[in-house]
Amino acid sequence: MNKVWVYIDQFKGSALPTSWEGISAAKLLAGQYGGGVTVVIFGKNVESIATEAFHYGADEVLLADDASLDDYRAEPYTALLAKLARESTPEVILFPTTTRGRELAAMAAIDLNTGVMPDVIGLEVSDGSLLATRPIYAGKLLSKVTCLTRPQLVTLRGRAFAKPAPDASHTGTVVKVSPVMSEADVLTKVESYAAGEAGVSLSDASVIVSGGRGVSNNPSLTPPAGMDEKQAEIWKAQQGFKLIGDLALVLHAAVGASRA
Repeated sequence: MNKVWVYIDQFKGSALPTSWEGISAAKLLAGQYGGGVTVVIFGKNVESIATEAFHYGADEVLLADDASLDDYRAEPYTALLAKLARESTPEVILFPTTTRGRELAAMAAIDLNTGVMPDVIGLEVSDGSLLATRPIYAGKLLSKVTCLTRPQLVTLRGRAFAKPAPDASHTGTVVKVSPVMSEADVLTKVESYAAGEAGVSLSDASVIVSGGRGVSNNPSLTPPAGMDEKQAEIWKAQQGFKLIGDLALVLHAAVGASRA
């Protein structure tokens, strides 16, 4: 079994693009740990993602395709990942820094009695251990951290590693695995999903139109009568961001904002 694993975050049979960036990072490490790259995929009707994973450079896929894994729920996903890791003892497991990826990494770390190096933008191996670079203090400083326990869990910041070029001729081995929790044992139930606003995802966008507090400084904006100073400021900001949203729509871009 390979010593470097990559968890692929997927939703309803479609892999999140940032997951493939993890394969690029894994390939940088695999040569130093020996062996290739193993990809971990959980879900229902996700065999096509395994094929994609091979095209992006995976050498092996641990595939759990089961109705109980159709919706992401932390309990069954964590239990299965921890079981696989205990059995195969990987050195490194990489996760995308998505909502699900962060949660799964944190909960798996508890089950495996290890640590997580979060939001990483650079990786190197020193004396058999990962040395991970991550921004701190809102990006003002870069910190280098290491994990003294195994496996070493890492969440990768989006766009920190290049998405590999697909190669349709590349193939590998699929190892099918089964869930370790029955549906009756899973306390969390997914009732429905709230539809989000249509548009370009900020994490996947090639163009971003961003604004800050200055959007409320347009002198031509006159707040409706009856608003106090705070309400007027919020109204002006809303109108300013509407203009930014309109521009983003024309440019097929995502909308961003400063921390101000």
